[in-house]
Amino acid sequence: MKVLMVCLGNICRSPLADGLLREKVRINNLDVQVDSAGTSGHHSGEAPDYRMRTTAKTHNLSVDDLRARQFHRRDFDEFDLIYVMDKSNYANIIRLAQNEKDKNKVKMVLNEIMPGMNSDLPDPYYGGVQGFENVFSMLDEATDIIVNKRLK
Repeated sequence: MKVLMVCLGNICRSPLADGLLREKVRINNLDVQVDSAGTSGHHSGEAPDYRMRTTAKTHNLSVDDLRARQFHRRDFDEFDLIYVMDKSNYANIIRLAQNEKDKNKVKMVLNEIMPGMNSDLPDPYYGGVQGFENVFSMLDEATDIIVNKRLK
């Protein structure tokens, strides 16, 4: 099983989702590969935002080794599940889908917590420290559900 987490720039939300899920996969000894990408290539090659790295570290998680990359159409062939952080990411990824199989791989990450609500995970980039903490809490809960519902 391969899971991809996607946000806009791949420097805040998706690397945190990637790091959280990787750690839970490791703890549960699951045969799952996790990666992250952004719909935009503006930050390709960059480490996650320092505020997200700091937030992760306060929860004994490191995402320092991750580097941003842009989502590519070939990711549909590579990954079994593609989680997006908001409706804009969803629309951008679906636009690249070549068929229904591709489209069916794409899920809104917060639908794991609130099924069918299609709620956006807020982008903490322009917010304060509490915004990063809130995103951490939501992704921590969502990745717990992903592990227990989809990966075990």
